[in-house]
Amino acid sequence: MRSLPVTEAPHPRGSDLERLPAGRLLARLHEGDREAVRAVGRALPALTRLAEAAAAALGAGGRLVYAGAGTSGRLGALDAAECPPTFGVSPRRVVALVAGGRRALTRAVEGAEDDRAAGAAAVRRARAGSRDLVVGVSASGTTPFVLGALEEARRRGARTALVTSNPAARARAGVRVILETGPELVAGSTRMKAGTAAKMALGLVSTAAFVRLGAVRGGRMVALAPASEKLRRRAVRNVAALAGVGEARARKLLEGCGWSVRDAVDRAGRPAARPRRR
Repeated sequence: MRSLPVTEAPHPRGSDLERLPAGRLLARLHEGDREAVRAVGRALPALTRLAEAAAAALGAGGRLVYAGAGTSGRLGALDAAECPPTFGVSPRRVVALVAGGRRALTRAVEGAEDDRAAGAAAVRRARAGSRDLVVGVSASGTTPFVLGALEEARRRGARTALVTSNPAARARAGVRVILETGPELVAGSTRMKAGTAAKMALGLVSTAAFVRLGAVRGGRMVALAPASEKLRRRAVRNVAALAGVGEARARKLLEGCGWSVRDAVDRAGRPAARPRRR
């Protein structure tokens, strides 16, 4: 019998969950969150390589493409959706391929993760190529949809990466990020600490990539898309702080250059010094 991935194994502290009062139950479950943070910390060297690969792909005009199923697919879609408003990038530059398609974003599509051919087809439809980075996200590292996507991405000359919580995963990828979160307190429920770790990892990678590409100055967004009043107020604050002007002047600068924070700061004549890279 094939051995189970560690993400499916029972956790020694999960055997009595149903007997705990609510307060102790939440405290026990929260232990998994701390394990997720530690797992991401241990994976920082690999995440650094992945962030550098993402910045290289995006900087060369390519794309960051996530491929996943279930929770992993939805986490990829979440990170992709957050990049355009935060970093002013086109939605076509950071995309997510999710097993089961758009319907799977809001409900489980049973069996979609088992379709290896669908993963390959999704990569073909996305026209992944040599300038792109395709990142498979799979807690177990064995999801057929993800394996098919990575295989097709390699065949098409794209760079590849795998983000997984299973050290025994054998999927081929140019960069491997192992988030060693171990068994879940609810066995197999990888939406818990494995999902928490993956969410942190993807956010770190995309943020670091866009910082490296100049979307942040002085700890503030300079490429955000101010499509709502909240974001317009943030744009005003950012220009005021970075250019050393009052908010009224910052708003006028923004209105004069199509609400581009970067252009408004530069037009003010006092662009913020870029922090030195360490």
